[in-house]
Amino acid sequence: MAISVVLADDHPIILDGLELLFRSEQDFQVLARCVNGREALQAVRQHRPDILILDIRMPGMDGIAVLRQLREENLPTRVVILTVSLGEDELMALVRLGVRGGVLKEMAPQMLVQCVRKVHAGEQWLEKRSFGRAMEKMLSREAGMREVADALTPREIEIVRMVAAGLRNKEIGDRLSISEGTVKIHLHHIYEKLRLEGRLELALYAQTKGLL
Repeated sequence: MAISVVLADDHPIILDGLELLFRSEQDFQVLARCVNGREALQAVRQHRPDILILDIRMPGMDGIAVLRQLREENLPTRVVILTVSLGEDELMALVRLGVRGGVLKEMAPQMLVQCVRKVHAGEQWLEKRSFGRAMEKMLSREAGMREVADALTPREIEIVRMVAAGLRNKEIGDRLSISEGTVKIHLHHIYEKLRLEGRLELALYAQTKGLL
């Protein structure tokens, strides 16, 4: 049975190229082509394709907004993202929203075809040269967050973030509706738990653990 796809990209030339690419492959069926996020969402609702090939940066409703809505509606279509570039925060959002595959637009077209086949088969494909560095940063950041969560209470983590943002004890106390003395007690406990010497070390720690 052919792999059914919906294509979504706001650039007509790219959309034409994608359609030509997948129509030239015998094991694919192109159900719809869309020029914005709203069209993409409507096409998935209507056709229930196996795969949605989705440009992340589109006017109006962008790709991440489409993904959130697909997840909210519990639609079974798997998503492969196509993008010019991808930042760490965007990658984190995409992975959390269940994206199984991603390819940069600069890569060879056959790499996208291979990615779609892998994702359709239940595998994950985030092309290493394109996404490897961002993925490494994301995994490191999440590991750091788990380490912090194991060592500190939620209130202590909140105070660490404020210290790292440059707030003084009085400002932290005002924001949390606690006394400056209570803030100092919290900081004392934080320094002991993390084995740090002071504010500068704490700020650097927060940065390396992804708390900023």
